[in-house]
Amino acid sequence: MTAEDTHSGEANDEFSINLDIHIPHSARMYDYYLGGVTNFPADREAAGRALAVFPFARAAARANRAFMHRSIRFLAQQGIDQFLDIGTGIPTSPNLHEVAQGVNPAARIVYADNDPIVLTHAEALLRSTPEGRTAYVQGDVRDPEKVLAGAREVLDFSRPIGLSMNALLHFIADKPDRTAADIAEAFKSQLPSGSSLAISHLTPDFAAAEAQRLEQVYRSSGTDLQARTLEEMAALFDGWELVEPGIVSTPRWRPNPDSDGDPVTDAEASCYGGVAFLR
Repeated sequence: MTAEDTHSGEANDEFSINLDIHIPHSARMYDYYLGGVTNFPADREAAGRALAVFPFARAAARANRAFMHRSIRFLAQQGIDQFLDIGTGIPTSPNLHEVAQGVNPAARIVYADNDPIVLTHAEALLRSTPEGRTAYVQGDVRDPEKVLAGAREVLDFSRPIGLSMNALLHFIADKPDRTAADIAEAFKSQLPSGSSLAISHLTPDFAAAEAQRLEQVYRSSGTDLQARTLEEMAALFDGWELVEPGIVSTPRWRPNPDSDGDPVTDAEASCYGGVAFLR
């Protein structure tokens, strides 16, 4: 189920890779916003339409990436040494394991994503420190059992785990039989006391018209996108204890001017970020 490596950086070729490069994918569009090269004409065309209605997309992606770095570093400093990162996306250094293992070289990380192209770049995700371990699960957040089964091969679920869902749950549209909060709860319910949860999520609260048009562009490209308000974001953390400063725009969550890059406004970020613990 997993491609994994502890030292060599060689991933096991266990999956049948079927890349439909003619259909845009959110992970490859995000890579384009960040200035990456792992994207195709369909991705760039869809991203161009997104930028036309939501010109902040590049700044938002940069702010989200900086939030991930700060939140994971904070959690590692709090003693979390196991992480499950769902919706990993195209590797962009420093990746989550590099941040976590920069604090604790023995940290273990499991990545999960549903884009087959991420698997082709798994080697970059699997370059663990000798003391630690990384693994990759080809799985979808909508199938928690599969992702959790893969994670259990590497992580010890009797000890605290850091669950990372950055820029992920806004791609889950709420339906009568399944909401984003339901999916988050399916993972949260399997984690022991002391575990943490880090989420960033698109919101309409700062630039409502632009966020609404962005939703329409993604849906027209075949990808669900649902921005959520502060109240809806808070529901994703239900039952867990938020750490200061609570749920705020991503650039306002424990900012570090020395490493965050150019300032990003709330409207440009248009994403909330938050971190919580299960006490």
